[in-house]
Formats: sequence, C-alpha cells, structure tokens
Amino acid sequence: MSQVSSRRWPALIGATLVAAACAGAEGSDGPDGVAEAAWSPLFDGASFDGWRGIDSESIPGGHWSIEDGVVRKIASVDVPTAADGQPLVGGDIMTEETFEGFELTFEWKVAPGANSGIKYNVSQAMSASNEPTTAALGFEYQVLDDDLHPDALNGETRQAGALYDMIPPIADKPLRPVGAFNEGRIVFVDGHGEHWLNGVKILEYDVGSERFDELLARSKYAPIDGFADLRPGHIVLQDHGDDVWYRDIRIKVVER
Repeated sequence: MSQVSSRRWPALIGATLVAAACAGAEGSDGPDGVAEAAWSPLFDGASFDGWRGIDSESIPGGHWSIEDGVVRKIASVDVPTAADGQPLVGGDIMTEETFEGFELTFEWKVAPGANSGIKYNVSQAMSASNEPTTAALGFEYQVLDDDLHPDALNGETRQAGALYDMIPPIADKPLRPVGAFNEGRIVFVDGHGEHWLNGVKILEYDVGSERFDELLARSKYAPIDGFADLRPGHIVLQDHGDDVWYRDIRIKVVER
C-alpha cells in the first residue's frame, strides 16, 4: 500500500467533509440558484388524508374512492343516491396545503369518453365566489379521451395535456391508449409553467408575457378578475362526472 504525503492530507480531508455535507443535505440547488427540496407524496395510497372538497371539509361522498392504492373519480351515473332519493353532490377535491413553486408528477388514466383535469394555482376563495362552487378555478392540465369526448372537438386547447382553453400540446404528443396509465408532470416556478406527458415536454408558458396575456384574453377565464395572479395555490383533481383514475401523486417544492 502506498503512503499518502502529509502535504495532501488537508486537501483530502476538505474533500471528504464536502462530500459528507452534500450526502446529508435535504435538498440541493438547481439551476439559477433554485433550491430543490425532496419529493413528497400528496396521496398515501390508502386514505384521503391531506385532501378535502373544494367547497366542503370532507371528500364528496360516493363520488371519490380509493381502489388498490389508486384514486378513482366514480362516474356520476354510478354514484348512489342519498336516503331521500336525491343525487349525492360531487365536486373537485383539493389539497389542504397550498404550493407556489413546485414540480408535480402523477399518473392518470381515463375510461372511454372521459374528461377530468389537474388544476393548480387554485384560489379557494375565488372558486367559492364563482358558480359552480364545487368546481375549482385555476390553471388546468387537461385529462381527456381525445377520440371520444366531445370537448376535444372544440380545439387542441381542450385536448389531453393542454393548458385548458389556452395553450395546446405539441401535435405529436406521446399519448397512451385509453385505459392505460399516462405519466404527467407539471412544472410551475415563478410564473413559468411546463406540461409534460410520458417524459416529453408538450408545452410551456410564462405568466405575464405578451403571448400569455393574449391567450388569456381569448379564453373562458378572461372575465374572472385575478384569475392568473400568482399565489400559494391548492392542487386539485377535477370532478367532471366521468370515470378517471390517479395514482403516484408527488410534489417537490422549489424555492428561490
């Protein structure tokens, strides 16, 4: 075994200490000084802990369930009626916690002809002040059967992966067949947004840019004051009345 020169010990010790500090860090700095925390699950696979209805303290009964570790939005036609014979009230569900800068990953699949979405930058107060109060207002990653749901005929901004009613995904997006799980990802940091589908970035935007403001002005959200304001927002799973499944929902907070 060769001996190490005493003149090299300070450098070796310094390198060892740096490596140990890095190994023990909770997070790391990404590009441009963005501090990245560890990934955290938003759904534990067994309960709705950390979630609630957009306009209630609980999950809308009969409309949402957990099956084999997967969140299921039950089609409204299959939801049982209340004791008085009236339909149970459904609605979107949201995280109790709010988030500003983050990366969100999730898997989703739809039944034939189904529609749903992941909403973010959601203000509960704004949602409560606009009808219907069971539907959240926020940016939306569209979840859809592009072939069978009629909303797809209203244009590419209404199709799977779109920033709903504003920005279409790329034409050759890698969408998997209905009934198969897709891998979704949303990046939203300092007003810069990205939607990803099965490992491919399918759109990006910057809130407040000329392009974004023009698209917002042409969208259904134009009349809503403060819709695009940046805020600590809830993450929302949309109830659009159809059978849809979500699993492996995780978030990584990104701070400057």
